[in-house]
Amino acid sequence: MSIIDAAKKRYSTKVFDPSRKLTNDQLQQIKALIRLSASSVNSQPWHVIVAATDDAKQRIAKAAEGPYVFNKPKILNASHVLVFCSKTTIDDDYLSDLLACEEQDGRFSNEQSKQRMVDGRNFFVDLHRKTLGDADHWMQKQVYLNIGSLLLGAAAMGIDAVPIEGFDRDILDEEFDLNAQGFTSLVVVPIGYHSADDFNADVPKSRWHDEKIFTEC
Repeated sequence: MSIIDAAKKRYSTKVFDPSRKLTNDQLQQIKALIRLSASSVNSQPWHVIVAATDDAKQRIAKAAEGPYVFNKPKILNASHVLVFCSKTTIDDDYLSDLLACEEQDGRFSNEQSKQRMVDGRNFFVDLHRKTLGDADHWMQKQVYLNIGSLLLGAAAMGIDAVPIEGFDRDILDEEFDLNAQGFTSLVVVPIGYHSADDFNADVPKSRWHDEKIFTEC
């Protein structure tokens, strides 16, 4: 399947088939997609909860009550549910650990290249931490980059998914003690296979035409 075919095929699944499950190999590929995602200055300010059991999905579904109850079946019937979380702060200890990880992975050919990474990353981190004061929003943008990559990659694998923002973040944060770990829940993404009853599976895709969204110069 070409990347364009995957983009055309991908859609927001409304009804999952609870009898169909991802294989362990598929799940490992999904996790690899997430781990390998791009992020500004390689900041990777995310954590992802991977719910595979019914009990784990029930915990996530606690945040889909009241005005969000229409999302509950998606969470309960999907093969797996991913909760994308964003860091709430990006401190010097985190940056130090990140640099050590990069060095261990052989990212730097010499001390000069390492220092260039430090200087470049610190510039953008401090721009958002100190100058603009929007570090939390900046980190959330990185998580959304990851989610976009995951959605397209899953479609290329023949796996259905739906990104959900309609849930009670406070309930989910408390359920998994996320704030104490320096994170907050951002988007819930059930993944699996759509049901034959999914009304959205055959709805034609609608997008703006080229002249509406591109300026070529």
